[in-house]
Amino acid sequence: MAIRIEERFAVAAPVGAVWSYLVDPRRVVGCLPGAELLEVKDDRTFLGAVKVKVGPVTVAYKGAVKLLEVDEAGRRVRMSGEGRETGGAGSARMTMESRLTPLPGGGTEVLVTSEVDVVGKLVQLGRGMIEQVSHQIFQQFSACVARTLEAEAGGRPEAAGRKAEPLAAIPLLLRAIWAAIVAFFRRLLGMKE
Repeated sequence: MAIRIEERFAVAAPVGAVWSYLVDPRRVVGCLPGAELLEVKDDRTFLGAVKVKVGPVTVAYKGAVKLLEVDEAGRRVRMSGEGRETGGAGSARMTMESRLTPLPGGGTEVLVTSEVDVVGKLVQLGRGMIEQVSHQIFQQFSACVARTLEAEAGGRPEAAGRKAEPLAAIPLLLRAIWAAIVAFFRRLLGMKE
C-alpha cells in the first residue's frame, strides 16, 4: 500500500540550527517515537529500528536510512529508508524530502513530503487509518523537534539519551478514528475544516 504524506511545521529557531539538526540522524532519532539508531555505517547511511505497539502486539522493524541528496545551499535533503519486520514478513519503504524556509523574525518553516509503501500487518488498518496515524506521529515528532531546538536557542538544552520506547499506537488510533469521524460529518454537512 503506497501512501503520500505532506506535512509542515514551524520552529522558533534559525534556519541554520534547524538544518544542522535535521541532517543529523543521531539527533533526529530522539524525536522519532519508537525509533532507535543502531549503527552509523558512514556519513550518509544509518541502521536503525522502530517499534510500534498495538495493544498486546508489538511490531518491530529493522532497516537502513540513506541520505541521497543533501543540498545545504537550498536547505533541502532527500533520503530513502527501507525496513523489514523483525518477527514477520512485512516491510516498509520510504522516500522523504525536507525543505527549510526562513520565516520573518528568525524562525524556520519545515516542509516534509514522503512516499511510504507498507506491506504486512499494518496494511490491515487501511489507507485512511494509516494516514491519520502517520499524521499523529508527525505531530509528536514536529512538537519534539520544535521543543528541542527552541530550548537550545534559548540556552536550555533538552536532556539527551532518551530510551527508545515502543510507539503506543492505541492512543494514536483513537485520535485517528476521532479525526476520521469528524471529517466524515464535516463532509456530510458541507462544513469547512
